[in-house]
Amino acid sequence: MSEHYYTENPTSESRPAEAVFTYRGHDLRLTTDSGVFSRGELDAGTRILLAALPERLSGSVLDLGCGWGPVGICVAQENPDCRITFSDINLRALELARQNAQKYGVQGTFIHSDGFASIDGVFDAVITNPPIRAGKQTIYQMFSDSAAHLLPGGALYLVIRKQQGAPSAQKYLGTIFPRVEILDKSGGYWVFCCEKEADK
Repeated sequence: MSEHYYTENPTSESRPAEAVFTYRGHDLRLTTDSGVFSRGELDAGTRILLAALPERLSGSVLDLGCGWGPVGICVAQENPDCRITFSDINLRALELARQNAQKYGVQGTFIHSDGFASIDGVFDAVITNPPIRAGKQTIYQMFSDSAAHLLPGGALYLVIRKQQGAPSAQKYLGTIFPRVEILDKSGGYWVFCCEKEADK
């Protein structure tokens, strides 16, 4: 059976490679590896997602499906008061995220979890580049579970390629969030901000 980046325990031979990029003035050099998503570079979807995020985030932030950690680390670099939780089903990816975060002094919580299966907390923001290849049922479950794990007034930020279902995802997101905004459409990717209703 072929492995995917959402395999829990990759058996592919380790071949570390650095991803080098700059985010809002922060120069980053993060370690990636085989058996994880986007070895050796920051993928286009995550780059567009990061660029579209608000300049300021606060409170507790979940990097859902964190891979080797670029989203959570970038958010922490820009918003040092945020409390970052990194989660992924892929144990190799999660360990890379831990090492990369430590390299940049990011104090995070690291949770091995298939979606929200092992996540109990609630968050001010959930940020994800969802594993499209896992299938619509899987990623839509991640979206609905994100809504359930957001604090009132919190937001889910996500990116999807138009050709991989962004328009239909927008319709589904509109059934579980009172407000769905498209923050950016670049390079064939759509970035969404889905806000949970605030307490009255």
